[in-house]
Amino acid sequence: MKVTAIESVVLSVPTVKPVALEFTEHRLVAALIHTDEGVDGLGYTLAFGGGGAESIQVYLETRLKPLILGEDPLFVERLWERMFRADRGIKRQGVAAYALSAIDIGLWDIVGKTAGLPLFKLWGAATDRVPAYGSGGWGNYRTEDVIAEAQRYVGRGCRYYKMKAHHPDPRVNRERVVAVKKAVGDGVRMMVDVNQRLDVLGNIRQAQLLEDLDLVWYEEPVLADDTAACAEVARSIRIPVATGENNYSRFEFRELIERRAARYLMPDVGRANGFSETLKIARLAAAHQVLVSPHVVHELSLQIVGAIPNGFLVEYMDWAPADLFTGLPACEDGQFRIPDRPGHGIELAPGAVEKYRVR
Repeated sequence: MKVTAIESVVLSVPTVKPVALEFTEHRLVAALIHTDEGVDGLGYTLAFGGGGAESIQVYLETRLKPLILGEDPLFVERLWERMFRADRGIKRQGVAAYALSAIDIGLWDIVGKTAGLPLFKLWGAATDRVPAYGSGGWGNYRTEDVIAEAQRYVGRGCRYYKMKAHHPDPRVNRERVVAVKKAVGDGVRMMVDVNQRLDVLGNIRQAQLLEDLDLVWYEEPVLADDTAACAEVARSIRIPVATGENNYSRFEFRELIERRAARYLMPDVGRANGFSETLKIARLAAAHQVLVSPHVVHELSLQIVGAIPNGFLVEYMDWAPADLFTGLPACEDGQFRIPDRPGHGIELAPGAVEKYRVR
């Protein structure tokens, strides 16, 4: 089998309220990989708010695509190494990692389809059902917007909900969390997400105000680049720390683990150099009894969590319009059943490229 063509496209994905209060659109960078045996693979990554999507596509087209054309797509690890080591002067973060992720995901889709297996079974299934947490509660929401969103997720059976703690006054953040907890009831546990917005002392002050609320985790407290600061926060507060959505390789995650900077790791398969690297990260975490709860794109993340013993939750965020994909699993009783279709089981819907392509 040989790769005969790779088509890439940037799609502008409009959001709906309440997410639209924070982001009017996201952009999807998709790679459609074709082979001489008629087996095609889809890979994609999501650029929040659209940032950098065109640059991701350019890197994919000019630097990575030539390395894959004509190659056997079943040699995923060999091709991953070729892409990862292609540009020694460019660290495999940001644009480069997003682009590599899209191709790696598409290659694994081909492997699964060729084997006739969903990826989580190909990798050694641990479960076929994964619980989810509802995610949102952005800083631009009013408190009533957060409550309404949380109640929608609870109505789908979710027993976890994550909201942002973005207000500069930590007392306001506490008031919002308390209001949501009261609205959803004792059967729902909550998390808060700082999105890298505070320094160490600011996080300690804020966490102290939240410690009595039985939060599952306190997410991404400081700049993702500063592992030492994250570790200091983790040592200094009584809420478990979660982080990792803006980390890109097993080497960065190894440092997070060794510094005991987090009890929950959150790699994003569209950022962390694809399925290949995310699996390595997850298995490294398992060796240290650290749980993995991947960031966003739950429809892809399910395959990872289904294949590992230390998977916890997937992040359920309503970001995709109904006519973007086919094969999306439904959230029932607060969990997803992993699709049993070969590969990752997701396809772009007919007409989606024409409708959402960035002109």
